[in-house]
Formats: sequence, structure tokens, C-alpha cells
Amino acid sequence: MSRKLHIGLSLSPTWLRGSAWRDTDSGVEHLLSPRFAIELAQHAERAKLDFLFKPDSLFIEPKGLEHAPGMTSLDPIVQLAGLAQSTSHIGLVATASTTFVPPFIVARQLQSLHWLSDGRAGWNIVTALDGERNFGIPAMPSTEWRYERAAEFVEVVQKLWRSYPADAIKREREAGQFADSQSVSAIDHHGKHFAVEGPLTLPMHSAGPPPLFQAGASPTGRDFAASLATGIFASTPDKAAAIALRQDLRERAQRFGRLPSHIKLMPGLGLLLSKNRSEAQDRFRERQRGLDLEPRYRFIENSLGVDIRTLPLNAPIPERLVTGINPNARSRTHAALLLRLVQTENPTIAQLLARPEASGSGHWQVVGTPLDAADAICDWFAAGALDGIIALPASLPSLRLFLDETVPVLVERDIFRKDYTGTTLAQHLGLR
Repeated sequence: MSRKLHIGLSLSPTWLRGSAWRDTDSGVEHLLSPRFAIELAQHAERAKLDFLFKPDSLFIEPKGLEHAPGMTSLDPIVQLAGLAQSTSHIGLVATASTTFVPPFIVARQLQSLHWLSDGRAGWNIVTALDGERNFGIPAMPSTEWRYERAAEFVEVVQKLWRSYPADAIKREREAGQFADSQSVSAIDHHGKHFAVEGPLTLPMHSAGPPPLFQAGASPTGRDFAASLATGIFASTPDKAAAIALRQDLRERAQRFGRLPSHIKLMPGLGLLLSKNRSEAQDRFRERQRGLDLEPRYRFIENSLGVDIRTLPLNAPIPERLVTGINPNARSRTHAALLLRLVQTENPTIAQLLARPEASGSGHWQVVGTPLDAADAICDWFAAGALDGIIALPASLPSLRLFLDETVPVLVERDIFRKDYTGTTLAQHLGLR
């Protein structure tokens, strides 16, 4: 069977970023509307997408709310549990942090979502970049500590899922046996970070464990992702970066005894689409004019340790000012993407401020028609730069054009499914 593309759709309202929420067709009034989320999920399911992906943030900046919704959001597990009742095939991937909450809670919530969706749950594992003060932690622990804790956290969750196997349930009415108690056992985990007795309070779904997703980008993060994840999310602003990342992850997976084909690199793809290419480009330029540049100046300063506010917009940053990544950068991954852009392309400051790398994103972008998007996806797929994508629409019209026009082209070109061949997320991803 020929290799097929995988597509996830972000439920984070990327079409409300920056000043985009002010567009008359932004749908900002539906930000927390259950009916809107249901309609979006059903639309994505009609397009036969693999899954919906719900990012999460456990902190919010009040100042930023003055001019944009920011990370205003429903809880991922709660929202996806609601969508499970209005869909039947599409996967539901929830984000849950390993840094702040106990593994027993996450294991139970995800397995509950797995049952409520009949085998369609997935877990996006994050170690979090902020929010520690909401959990009584005075300072964010180091990257190394967070990944060490994350590895043990995932181990505990998987043990808990196995502690109450699906086939333990017997329901023998005449014999009076509900379950084989010998099959359900404590995990008695005693590690550096956790002591958990178990077992879990509900059985594993017959579909098997929820597939795992991760977005590790540092060397430590890449090892973590390659050791256990099926779907690997990434910020890859250009094709060469994506090809190099995919090859690196596949080599790391082999070192962990995994088949390279068992991991799927799925970069984020920003989409600003219109029926007419020039209209899309005009809208993109209009968005750039409406940008609040101060957050971008702050991000560049935090990432590279350089204040460029007083430098001329029509000239690049002087080489002598860019010496490397700021050791105190909030995200070394996004800082590295920004540094790579500055060093390889030497953009003017005006060009730099217009790039996604200057906003802490670094996602690949397509500004054009639905066919332009299909052509770009096919090109990257054929080049071995990706196994799938996470669609990040920049407007509601872009979202609808992607589902109604781009995806059918991918089907016609035989790189995406015409219909579902299974009912679980694992089946969509080729794991069962």
C-alpha cells in the first residue's frame, strides 16, 4: 500500500491570532461556543481528517487580553469529551502536561476520553513552558528535570492503563462474576518522582492505549519524542529544516529499537487561503500592517538578547549584535529557529518582524489558493519532509477552503484517504 498523508486540525483558534479576530468573518463571538466547535469537528470529519488536536496553556497574560483573545480556551479533555458525542470517526488528541499534575489523574482522564469516543483518544505530551506559579512552584524547573519527570510520568500512565486490561471484564451474570480480579493488579510504582499504587479505576478500551504525540525539538526533546511518540509535531519554517528533522528523528527512533515508519513527523502549516492568490496576499499584507510589533520586539530580545527597537527597518541586524541564543530564552527551540533565520537569510528588520519566527511560532506558511496549499503539501510529502500536517488556518474562510477544496485535491492525487477504513485513531495512523 502506498504511503499516505496524515492530517490533524488544530482546535486552537489560530484564525483569531493578532488582529485577525477583528475581521468581520473571524467568528470571534463563537470562541467558547459548543455549537461552533461541534460544527467544525463534523466538517473536519466529513473531510476524513485523522484527528482534531487541542493545544493547551495553563497560564494567561492579562495585558494581552486587551487586544486579542490570546490563550482564552476551554479545557482540552472537557471540550473533546463533548465533541466525542457529536462525531463517530475522527480522532481526538488532548494536550496534558507532565510537569504539574499527578499521572493518575491524566491516565484516568485520557482513558475516560478513550471510552467516551470509542477508541479515538490521543495524548499530546507536553512538559509546559510556563504556568508554574498556578501550581505553587516558584520557578519553572530545568528542561532536563522536566523531561526526566515526563519519562517517568508516561511510564506510570502506561502501567496504569495496563493495570486493568479490557479482557478482565467478564459480565458473567449467572456465575455472578463481573471481572477476573486476578487480571487487575496494583502497579506499585516507586520512582524518583512518583509513588503510585494503582490499579486504575476503569479498564483499558479494547482499541488499545491512546496513541502518543509529542513536540520535542531540543536534543533531549527529540530523544524523548523518538522513544515513544507516534505523531511528532514540529515548527519547520522551510522544507530543508523539515527534511533534516524527519531524518534525525527516524535515526533516533532506530536507536531506541523502534521502526522509523512508526513515527510520523507532522509540522504545523499556517494557511491563509482565498479563491484568488492576489486576494490572499493582500489580506496577508493587511494583517502585517495591523500587527502589534511590541510582542515581537520582546520575543527577539528574549531569544537573542538584542534590542532592535531603535534600528532602521530597512537594514538587517548587524552581525556583531547576534552572537547566539540568549541563555535565558523562554524557549530555546523557538530561539534557535529565529537565530537560524537571521544567520541564513540576513533579513531586514522589517522582513524579520513579518516572519512567524519572530512571534515564537516558526511554522511553515502558505498564502495563496487552495490549490497552492495542495501543491506545497504534495511537494513536501514527496521530498520526505513530512508524514502529515497540523492545519493551522489563519481565517475561517481559510479553514473552510482547506477542508472543502485542498483536501479533495490531496485525495485526487492519491496521497490522502477518500474514506475512513477504521473507526479508531490508532487505525487512522496505521498502528492497528
